[in-house]
Amino acid sequence: MKVLGIIPARYASSRFPGKPLIDLKGKTIIQRVYEGAKKSALLSDVIVATDDERIAAEVKKFGGNVMLTKDSHPSGTDRCGEVAAQFPDVDVIINIQGDEPLVDFRQLDSLIHAFENKSTTIATLGIKDVSLDDINNTNRIKIVVDRNQKALYFSRSAVPNYANSKGNPLENYPYYRHIGLYAYRAETLKELIQLAPTQLEMIESLEQLRWLYYGYSIQIVETTIETPNIDVPADVEKVLQYL
Repeated sequence: MKVLGIIPARYASSRFPGKPLIDLKGKTIIQRVYEGAKKSALLSDVIVATDDERIAAEVKKFGGNVMLTKDSHPSGTDRCGEVAAQFPDVDVIINIQGDEPLVDFRQLDSLIHAFENKSTTIATLGIKDVSLDDINNTNRIKIVVDRNQKALYFSRSAVPNYANSKGNPLENYPYYRHIGLYAYRAETLKELIQLAPTQLEMIESLEQLRWLYYGYSIQIVETTIETPNIDVPADVEKVLQYL
């Protein structure tokens, strides 16, 4: 099985412009993401996909692989789709978030292993280390799964709702929190980028709901590993503490 890791990275960001080029103790964010992903022995290659010449120049500077993509892509999935089309011999694509400077290769490996099951077409990560604050935090995405660990729904709201539960809701239901690393079979990714946006997706601002709406199955791989990502400038300090 040939697996390609793609790191979508864009310079423009409403909350943190130029984020991939921020220095973290001598290395940019994009370099740390790239080097972390390269630690996975299961990846055939890793490529940064960007629409910005400054990011491309930085990747070339540290010796990484980079491809310039269109600047019109609405999501990282679409950017991955453009790059993946250049590699027809690849079986599985891992979408590695460009704001995860502490990405752990074991997370990537666990996603890749999910595709040893021939029925897996899309996989992502979930963690059971969930607090009551997480349940009510709209920036923490919750997942409901079926008995086969396949996603039924993703939400920014508390799902399931615990209004009628007695006591601590965490003791009544095994809440899952989403970690945004995705993997797709190559032929599935080609189909996903052709799908029209849906109302559910736009209401929740969660792209994966589009896939569920159109009948695609998303395998949830449980992990115990979580590393802080960088969404806003205030997140930088948390990452520096880890480093």
